[in-house]
Amino acid sequence: MVHRIGYLIGSLSRDSINRVLSTALVRLAPPSLELSEIPIRDLPLYNRDDELDPVPAVTEFKNAVERADGLLIVSPEYNRSIPGALKNAIDWGSRPWGHNSFARKPTGIIGASTGAIGTAVMQSSMRSVLSFLNAPQLNAPEAYITFRPEVFGADGQVTDAGTEQFLQHYMSEYAAFVERVLSLTAPGHVGDRD
Repeated sequence: MVHRIGYLIGSLSRDSINRVLSTALVRLAPPSLELSEIPIRDLPLYNRDDELDPVPAVTEFKNAVERADGLLIVSPEYNRSIPGALKNAIDWGSRPWGHNSFARKPTGIIGASTGAIGTAVMQSSMRSVLSFLNAPQLNAPEAYITFRPEVFGADGQVTDAGTEQFLQHYMSEYAAFVERVLSLTAPGHVGDRD
């Protein structure tokens, strides 16, 4: 069975290193995953006043998250935390109260940085947010990628065998996690909408 996975890129930059990483992840994903980007660029700043009558970009975003069987977050770390655009998207997706689009979505978090600790602090913050949103998370393997431009091609090619093997392993583990979570969250479980 093929699972539709939506991925969110935490950077708005067109030449983001995390966009490059996402291209590699799509290429290295097992055949059981069909990945497509859920864009966050056009979302306005979250405002509770607009929750019940959101602009079309918000509705499209929430619908895309809800259609996905699982989510992959590919994000940089800004100032030791979650990039503002990504947090804004999560805030929109979780509102209004009672309409949390992220609930029970098997989620993976990965990110690239030019620094030695990758995106470890952002991922820690993101785990706290996703826990509150009832989004099950792949906890291991953790994936903090130190980005080296000579290793990642724009077409998704990874020239370092060890890095390619690690990313392929990560995606295989994520695919297995998606399968496990979805088997537990079948309709009829506590918390399902009527």
